Amino acid sequence: MEFWPLRPSTTDFRLPIEQIATLLSRTSERHGKLLAADMLKLVSAQVPLAQCTIFAYSPNRSPQIISFADRARMIELPRISSNYAERFYSMDGNQQAMTARPALSTADRIMVQRQAIEDIAHRDYRRICYELPQISERVALLTHCEGNRWLSVNFYRGREHGRFSPNEINVIETAAPLIVQISRLHYRAYLEANEMPALLSERVVSLYPELTRRDQELLQLMLAGCEVEAISASMGIQLSSAATYIKRLYRKLGISGQRELLALATQRKWPGQVH
Repeated sequence: MEFWPLRPSTTDFRLPIEQIATLLSRTSERHGKLLAADMLKLVSAQVPLAQCTIFAYSPNRSPQIISFADRARMIELPRISSNYAERFYSMDGNQQAMTARPALSTADRIMVQRQAIEDIAHRDYRRICYELPQISERVALLTHCEGNRWLSVNFYRGREHGRFSPNEINVIETAAPLIVQISRLHYRAYLEANEMPALLSERVVSLYPELTRRDQELLQLMLAGCEVEAISASMGIQLSSAATYIKRLYRKLGISGQRELLALATQRKWPGQVH
């Protein structure tokens, strides 16, 4: 099991402009479920592969399954992905790579992590995710996203393909910037469609870590556009108390109303943010 920052390419492998344009044109939340299939098709043209999965990792929660695709494995991949996200992700080499190299976690850096079946000590993890679907090895591309989230694009080698050769890994690394950028765009579309209030709340909390858990709950409701009545019902408090809490939160943030709150949550550059 090993990991490293993305290395300069030493191959003349080039992606067709038409294929790149097609992939970029499909960047949307609606096409997100097809993302892994697109990545599998893209890389498999040069490197034999069995599966591709894409996960998003957020602090203090199980990974989200963004997309998956396979090429006629014996075991259904959705079930494998769910088992990984619910039971085995903490044992994965990706976790070691994400926690061991925080200095490489700026948005424009990519980590590569390689994991063979022999690297997995946990019996059930090895059996369910590698032995039953006949996977011998995986290469993952990892990138750090806003809100201390990570995104991983994972390419799995079938037992019939043997191990990744140095040249095949180099091909994956050559395509990595495009793969990661497209995946990030899809993930952003996914967040905008499904988790925007939570994402905006995380951005504000990163600026004001002193906010209490109750403040954060209120903040997310306000960023979701909830009126005082809905906030009162959701938080289980009186209308007058909800109004008081809102005013108190505005004071903590140094703002005076909803419009300034939205401006704070959506500003492009953050104090101390590295680009």
